Amino acid sequence: MLRLSTGGRASGTIKGAAEDFKVEEITQQGHVLEIGKKYTHDELGIEQKEGKFAVFVMQKTNWNTIQALKAVARRFRRGVKSTGFAGTKDRTSVSTQLCSIFGVKPEELSQFHMKDISINGAWSGGSKVEMGSLIGNRFGISVKDPSNFDGLQSIESELGGVFPNYFGEQRFGYRNINVEVGTDILKGDFKGAALRFLTDTQNETNEDANAARNRLAEEMDFSQAMQYFPGYLKYERSMIEYLAKYPNNYANSIRKLPRAISLMFIHSVEARIFNKVLEERITNKELATGPGDIVCQENFYGFPDISNVSKFEDSNGKFTVGSIIGYDTKSITELERQALDELGLTIESFKVKGLEELNAKGTYRVLFAPYKDISHNYNQKQQTLEIGFSLPAGSYATILMDELVEVAKIHDTEA
Repeated sequence: MLRLSTGGRASGTIKGAAEDFKVEEITQQGHVLEIGKKYTHDELGIEQKEGKFAVFVMQKTNWNTIQALKAVARRFRRGVKSTGFAGTKDRTSVSTQLCSIFGVKPEELSQFHMKDISINGAWSGGSKVEMGSLIGNRFGISVKDPSNFDGLQSIESELGGVFPNYFGEQRFGYRNINVEVGTDILKGDFKGAALRFLTDTQNETNEDANAARNRLAEEMDFSQAMQYFPGYLKYERSMIEYLAKYPNNYANSIRKLPRAISLMFIHSVEARIFNKVLEERITNKELATGPGDIVCQENFYGFPDISNVSKFEDSNGKFTVGSIIGYDTKSITELERQALDELGLTIESFKVKGLEELNAKGTYRVLFAPYKDISHNYNQKQQTLEIGFSLPAGSYATILMDELVEVAKIHDTEA
């Protein structure tokens, strides 16, 4: 991925400890959920409503969002489907976020105690907290053994308050095959998609998994594969178990995956197209909004309001918007068409015949995202460079860090 900044970046390492990566959610009302602080609904400007839901601020360390909510729900004999949250937060972090749970009283939640999970305020609500109901996240990142950090100010000046809004690498899976699997699905090649997911070894790092995938590719005996496929590959095993009974029903074998996983294959294709278009615009130095662009306004917080888009010719929108391609995308640019052609896809491909639950309607995403409240301070005692900034929901901290710091090995949050 091409960078906007051309100056010399700072360098350093991030060890991967949770304390080195802090994420504080910014609510729809513009309040930052600070780590270690207790809240009432009044302090956050959230209306308390009578209902069967409890809304709460969850703080966690070394838990991912779903696992933490499972632990909370289990304590009250509820299932994870009873919970809701505004945005996901990475496991290796100290993070805060707004959540909800059905059928639990706020006062019960307030008494909850578990290692590395705390409830920083709870109140009653009339509905669940929906995914996407946040403005963004504030990050605090510690860089160990930094050097050349005096050049950060010149890089910030060069960026001018925005950075390329790429989708991060984790969007494409640890084996980096999500795009290929998603493309197979969009082309209706369910056999190809299933076998690629089960047997592709190009980026597999575990020896046991590698051997199992290679053996299945060679023997194609799904019943036998249940005997040797590693137990931790639970998604693969659920597909294999189905294919052992119904060897040719590859579409339904994909349905054995959680829908969120299957959708990620489709979303990775959309992300690849978006990243390709963004990279081409940087190459062509088409950085400013101009004729033919779709633009959007900013919200009260200064972040993009993606719900308010229009043609450049019709408004003075602040941010340039690109398409997340889907079957309902009204028009595409030449760059987007070229990216689709490279994958052998059309807009109509995103209506998945045979797996309609994976249909992708499409939406928008700003090409160059703003960052706010950036700070960087050298901690002499700890010998760390402390970098802080706020990003809109859906933007990746790793991408901005890549503009600022060389070889920033960090975990990420995309909310």
